[in-house]
Amino acid sequence: MIHVVAVITAKPGMRASLLEAFRANVPAVKAETGCIEYGAAVDLDDGPGFQKKYGADTFIVIEKWVSPAALKAHAAAPHMAAYAAKTKEMIASRLIHILTPA
Repeated sequence: MIHVVAVITAKPGMRASLLEAFRANVPAVKAETGCIEYGAAVDLDDGPGFQKKYGADTFIVIEKWVSPAALKAHAAAPHMAAYAAKTKEMIASRLIHILTPA
């Protein structure tokens, strides 16, 4: 299994629009062979004092894939290319962490 944690930071004031485009793409991603989990998460508003927030412009994408090959196919999927083109001007930064269970 492969885990992916993507930290996506939108340009100021663009997170809602970016999340809207992300959510519209989720059904196509979840239909891909090898997708176990794919979803976005944002900071918990009233989290515990030790919480380190990402901020109002950032969201996290949490993914699980059955194999590196499934993740590679996901990256090459036409709907991902369309999503990237649609959201390119909304994104300030994107950090992708690809992990394997310890």
